[in-house]
This record gives sequence, structure tokens and C-alpha cells, in this order.
Amino acid sequence: MHRESESFLFKYLNNTSPTGYETAGQKIWLDYLDPYIDDCLTDAYGTVVGIINPQAAYKVVIEAHADEISWFVNYITKEGYIYVIRNGGSDYQIAPSQRAKVHTDNSTIPAVFGWPAIHVREDREKAPKFDMEKIVLDCGCSSAEEVEALGIHVGSVVTFDADLITLNQNFLVGRGLDNRIGGFMIAEVVRKLHENKQKLPFGLYIVNAVQEEVGLHGASMIAHRLKPDLAIVTDVTHDTQSPLYNKIKQGDIACNKGPALSHAPSVQHNVLKMLIEVAQKNKIPFQRQASSSRTGTDTDAFAYSNAGVASGLISLPLKYMHTTVEMVHKQDIEHVIALIYQFLVQLDSQHSFSYFK
Repeated sequence: MHRESESFLFKYLNNTSPTGYETAGQKIWLDYLDPYIDDCLTDAYGTVVGIINPQAAYKVVIEAHADEISWFVNYITKEGYIYVIRNGGSDYQIAPSQRAKVHTDNSTIPAVFGWPAIHVREDREKAPKFDMEKIVLDCGCSSAEEVEALGIHVGSVVTFDADLITLNQNFLVGRGLDNRIGGFMIAEVVRKLHENKQKLPFGLYIVNAVQEEVGLHGASMIAHRLKPDLAIVTDVTHDTQSPLYNKIKQGDIACNKGPALSHAPSVQHNVLKMLIEVAQKNKIPFQRQASSSRTGTDTDAFAYSNAGVASGLISLPLKYMHTTVEMVHKQDIEHVIALIYQFLVQLDSQHSFSYFK
């Protein structure tokens, strides 16, 4: 990996980007992208768009989402313990004994999700059921007043404390790879276009959208604003090889076998066909997956916006989604970057993806 790229990757992924509070990460992302673009725009909720050839009539989007799941402080007891609710798809099951960060206006307060020892719990013979009433955050305070003196209040955002690491040289592991690793990949496509002096015959809109984890809202807003002709969306998908997955229900997807290309109603078939042809021509490995209705990604927001946008989905296989140990293979990252890059450089600005031509 390019040294500058690796530095950006760790800086960007280790920054927290909770749903609704993505701004700090967006600034890091845009600073990295800035030398390679002609213009940029932002919207009211924090989606950021880098633009190449803003004057062009034909508009192509490559997109990722910038937010990560997190928690909100919901109740502070008089003894100084903190109860939380989910912000996005956070999992109560994994919270006990995790380190955390409470984000205030001026600082980051370390905390832990406490949990009593097994030999003192009344339910020690049973598998505990976790919910919002059992997950308790402890920031070392002994009263509500002490908690509030730190700047913590109802509505403060909480994230797990789990920075990015490399595992066995080939895997990246951490929280929030879903889907800020996508923001890294689309940024690398743009860097590669710039360094190879590739001139595109269309406008390229590099979109890092907010609030995907709570309903694809950022993508929906920016799709209506940009009105693109084509959208290529990146997200992560489940590696289903590890225990407790059901391949019959969830498909057969593995890390280090290339990106997964989706068959779904919101995926335009001619876009998918072109992605497959580009992958085959350039010897980029890929896998296939299917969604029975919605993909659950920003693809749906773009596809069904305005009068409909021809959209495709490229998914990065990922282990242990929505945990502190989300895990992706470096080679899959490179293959996603290569596929988007090769797709863009062969695309004609006059190309129609219509079924009726």
C-alpha cells in the first residue's frame, strides 16, 4: 500500500464518526482528497462530495457512507452510572467489558461498559440476555453531578474504544470499517486517477454520505441534489465462512476472494453486467450475492431517487460486522479499488444503461 495512503487509512479509521456526528472524519477525508479534485460541496447534514469535471453534463457517482454505529447517553443515575440507547445497529450483546469513549463538546472521556464477575451473578448458569437495562457505562464517577461536571449529558455520543490494527499481515481489524473503509477505497480510486493522469469524459462525484446506519438518509438527500446518471455504491457484506453463519440464508461469501457483486431489484442489470465484464477483462476476482428485496445499502437510496438512477453495488467482504473487531482482507480492498478504477476509465459519457435501446 502507498505510504501516504496507509497513513490516511489509519488516521481516518481511528477517528470516530458516529451517525449524525461525522464532521471530523469528513474533514480528514476531504483534506486527503483535495489535491485530486476540481471542486467540492457539502450539505446541511454533513455529506461531502469531491468533484472532477463539474462542468460535464453526464454525472457519475462513486459512493460510500461515512458513519459508524454508536450509542447515546439516555439516563444518568444519582450514583453516576450511565445507561445508553443505540444510535444505529449497535449490539448490546457485545458491550459488556468493552472500553468506550464518551464524546463531549470539548473532550473525549474514557469509560467502560461494566459487568459483574460470573461467580457473583445470580444468572451465572444461564446465557445472559442483554438489553438497554443491563448495559451500564462507568466513567469513574460517584454521582450524577460528577458525571455532568465532565460535560456528559443525555444525548452525548458514545463509541467503543478500538483502534485499527493489522492481523497476520493480511487483515485490518477495528471498529467502524463499516463503511469508512469504503470512503478510503473511493478516495484511493481518485488518487489513482490523478497519478495516472486519467482524463474522464464525464463528471465524477465522489460521495461520502452520512447517516446510512439509520436509514440511508445522507445518500437519499445527496442523490436528489446531484441527480446523477449513474451511481456505483460501495459497502461491506458478511463473510459467511466463520461459525454461526448460515450460508443457505446468507450466501457463500469469503474474504480474500474479491468483491461481491450484488443481484437485487435496486441493482440495474446493465450496470451489473458491465461491472462483471470489467472484472473479467482485467482479471479481478469477484463473488456474487443476491438480495431478495432491498440491499440495505445506499444503492437503494440512489436507485429509487428522482426518476431512478442506474445503480450498482460493489461490496467488500467483512467478518464480524457491527462489532469492535470488524475484519477485512487487504487484497480485497485492492481489488475493489481496481474494479472501480477500471470501470471508470472504460466508461463513455454517452453510454446509456437503458433496457430499451
